[in-house]
Amino acid sequence: MLDKLLKNRKVLRGIEIEDSIMTVTQKEKAIIEKPFKRKGLNMVWCVIVLIIILLAGRVIYLDVIRGSYYYDVSNGNRIRLVTIKAPRGKILDKFGKILVSNIPSMDVVIVPHDLPNNSGDLETVARKISGILGMDLGNVETALETQNRKSIEPVLLKENITQDQALILAEKAGEIPGISVENTAIRNYENGPIFSPIIGYDGKITQAELKNNPDYSLTDYIGKTGLEKYYEQKLKGKNGAQQVEVDSIGNATKNLGIIQPEAGENLYLNIDEELQKKLYDSLTASMEKNGSKTAAAVAIDPRNGGILAMVSLPSFDNNLFAEGISNTDYQSLITDPNLPLFNRAISGEYPPGSTLKPAVAAAALAEGTITPTTIINGQGGSINIGNFRFGDWTAHGPSDVRTAIAQSNDIFFYTVGGGYGNIQGLGMDRMKKYENLFGLGNPTGIDLPDESTGLIPSEQWKLDKLGEKWYIGDSYHSAIGQGFVTVTPLQLANYVAAIANGGILYQPRAVNRVQKNDGTIEDVSPVVIRKDFIPADVIQVVREGMRKTVTDGTAQPLKTLPVEVAGKTGTAQFGVGGLQLHGWFTSFAPYNDPEIAMAVLVEGGGEGFSSAEPVAKDIYDWYFTRDK
Repeated sequence: MLDKLLKNRKVLRGIEIEDSIMTVTQKEKAIIEKPFKRKGLNMVWCVIVLIIILLAGRVIYLDVIRGSYYYDVSNGNRIRLVTIKAPRGKILDKFGKILVSNIPSMDVVIVPHDLPNNSGDLETVARKISGILGMDLGNVETALETQNRKSIEPVLLKENITQDQALILAEKAGEIPGISVENTAIRNYENGPIFSPIIGYDGKITQAELKNNPDYSLTDYIGKTGLEKYYEQKLKGKNGAQQVEVDSIGNATKNLGIIQPEAGENLYLNIDEELQKKLYDSLTASMEKNGSKTAAAVAIDPRNGGILAMVSLPSFDNNLFAEGISNTDYQSLITDPNLPLFNRAISGEYPPGSTLKPAVAAAALAEGTITPTTIINGQGGSINIGNFRFGDWTAHGPSDVRTAIAQSNDIFFYTVGGGYGNIQGLGMDRMKKYENLFGLGNPTGIDLPDESTGLIPSEQWKLDKLGEKWYIGDSYHSAIGQGFVTVTPLQLANYVAAIANGGILYQPRAVNRVQKNDGTIEDVSPVVIRKDFIPADVIQVVREGMRKTVTDGTAQPLKTLPVEVAGKTGTAQFGVGGLQLHGWFTSFAPYNDPEIAMAVLVEGGGEGFSSAEPVAKDIYDWYFTRDK
């Protein structure tokens, strides 16, 4: 019994031990497995948090950092602003006659965002457009393929299309996604060749111009030359827009509102349309008579500096540029040796010849080098300095300053300019001082681009530029408007205007007044560059000399005019050996109450009295007898 109990106890004990072993193993297992379960759960949470952070970051990037971009893109898919071009301001003459206006036109533009993405579809669009517009297929394909497809900004494909082409494009709008017709206007230049040197022209903006004008679009026009360029900010106006809802291929489905454009401001010029035409015709006739290819003339109001007329020949028709000039026409203009695109009136630099003598006379009188009664002998027609002979254009007798101006006595001006005998000349630096005071050798500040400066040299200038000292012969040549001296026709006209009005140098102005959008007028006030720079009695002596030029000197044909005219002829040598001659004539009228001053240049036209002077006579005869 005891054995049985012991045996059973052993069995139970074994079970106990076994249960104990089993119990210990499960606890240890639980202890071992728990950290692994916790670690896995933590990893899951870390992944979840990381995903949330990434998603939140992406939301912030898309909504905050790039939000405006994607808003514009999505809005572009749904809402478009169709530009309504602002009409450019008109340009009118002083009496209100229209010189430049606008006529409706249509351009074909590319909207890159709406172009097909499939290359085959894009090629189909290119072929259809090429056929409708008569454009080279390769050029059209290149234009379509090189666009930034994310952009909704229109890009010009072809300007000034015909009405028929516009109708065909409208009919096939569903077949040519990404192609639109944009309403615009082009300039209409009245009597283009007559006015183009001063008015200039406008044209489509280029990529280079766009960098300096970021508020423009690639389909906008911008002034290229002349008044169109100088007054661009006043003429251009402010574009409006029509807000429309579009479908997936860019077709308008609903109008959402209009922002009205603001027209550009109108410019009223000092230019007299009839005078401009008359000067153009008269100068052209002189060129034909004298075998000249080029010429220029400027008429100015000495009372305020207003430009009454400005002609440069040969000229060009600025309507060619407005309509989209062909390559053939453009090449013809830029390869023409007579440079029709070059405005000689403000950019041409020429030796002034004897037209400079009144300024030298004023300098000599103001500096006390001579008096109004000083007599200088004509020296038999030449001055000899060493082995050098400085001749006169003809032999003159003894002359005072008035007679020397009237007769254009070279010996007199050699003497006062460089010195001879008992007269100590001005020297170049003092001549330069007074010629600069009259506005020669410096820009006038006219409201036109690309004005040249001309050149009134100094003794130091020659040393610096040529490495040579200044000789008395240089002063002699400069005193009669030759040598290194150059001026522009505008400078010469403005200098004569200052003599005419008694010594006030105005800043020349092409524009007289500006008409704003509300109809109000803003006058352009005269600007005085300087005055009282020459004593009044000196100016009067010079004026009397210029009047004597007409009554007893080199311009006597003008004695028959209905008004008293004062003037100065000029003949300037140029070319190899100085064998060719520019003809000049400067003048003003009426003598006692000047209304107009002029400088006329006929390049290569021979003597001034035979080429330029007849132009002035013709103009004054017409100007003071026309029905005003």
